[in-house]
Amino acid sequence: MPLPILALAIASFCIGTTEFVIMGLLPEVAADLHVTIPHAGLLVTGYALGVVIGAPIIAIATASLPRKPVLIGLAMLFVIGNLFCAIAPNYWMLMIARVVTAFGHGAFFGIGSVVAASLVPRHKRASAIALMFAGLTLANILGVPAGTALGELYGWRSTFYAVVAIGVAAVIAIALLVPAAKEEEKGGGILSEIKVLGKLQVWLAMLISALASGSLFAVFTYIKPILTDVSGLSTAAVTWVLLLFGAGMTVGNVIGGRLADWKLMPTVIGTLVTVVFTHALLAEVSGTAAAAIAVVFLWGMLTFVIVPPLQMRVVETASEAPNLAATLNQGAFNAGNAAGAWVGGAALTWGVSYQNLPFVGSALALLGLGVAVWSLLLDRRAQKKRYLTEEGERLSLEPLAGV
Repeated sequence: MPLPILALAIASFCIGTTEFVIMGLLPEVAADLHVTIPHAGLLVTGYALGVVIGAPIIAIATASLPRKPVLIGLAMLFVIGNLFCAIAPNYWMLMIARVVTAFGHGAFFGIGSVVAASLVPRHKRASAIALMFAGLTLANILGVPAGTALGELYGWRSTFYAVVAIGVAAVIAIALLVPAAKEEEKGGGILSEIKVLGKLQVWLAMLISALASGSLFAVFTYIKPILTDVSGLSTAAVTWVLLLFGAGMTVGNVIGGRLADWKLMPTVIGTLVTVVFTHALLAEVSGTAAAAIAVVFLWGMLTFVIVPPLQMRVVETASEAPNLAATLNQGAFNAGNAAGAWVGGAALTWGVSYQNLPFVGSALALLGLGVAVWSLLLDRRAQKKRYLTEEGERLSLEPLAGV
């Protein structure tokens, strides 16, 4: 891994741990701050809303600034935000600290992916983005379990202090390792960033991201009752299955980057096709514990196979001014998380069983597949039109060349 991208990966590990570790600390937080566990669970929702709202605000505010100082500033925001989480005297102060911290989430991954892609040759850009996102997947395997264990032993505040320490290391690593020479040029400015949002392909890429994420969270939000009530696993066993899911995410992230460097849109389309059938397979085999566990690993892998190519797709379609679009794509993923969880909950309310819930995920992935195919067809049509235009100009010039 190139050292500058390693620095970005350390920061993404810090951010991923910040986002997800609260789920394992809800009982401790609720007891200490004298709120119910469902009330404490809103800290997860607050963070997600902070990502969605903060992403465009931060991207527009920093549109004219060099990217390296922006990344350092965003990493420092996470350090300060987690410090305030650690010392928050009550629930509402913790909620405010979480939301403010989340404001930098989408912008960091958006701008960071643009920087990562700029540090390598064109044919390795998606792999570079995948390497940066590796910190996020490792956070689910290492950061969240370790943070949860630390919080159980020494109190939930100790986990946030630990994240602060990792954040400081990330700030130093970015300052020392990300080359300033690559980031001297300023962005195209606010008008350029907004103008690029007029491209249909940019919005289609973000819609695919939202539907892919929604497909995951419509089912993953309720994975524990699926594994306990349908597959018959114990609560303790579910923890290990989720760890296996995280391992699948890490493997899929690397595979997705390499496949996207080979064939970007075919990778997106092929992955969505596989996701449709994997959800259906999970519904069919969820009654058998061993088969369900195997499918969960495959599912976790596919979940992140599609992330690097989708982020690369947005960067490419908004190549003239990619900061805002790449950042908004992170908001699209988080919007998909929230929408998917709501759709899954609504399906259960309307009478869909836990065993059949994966079919809802299949339906959302199928919608994403339709959008991806449409996007590819538009690409092909644009390429054909460009070819015919160039060929027409060449033929019109041939008589002049013969004079």
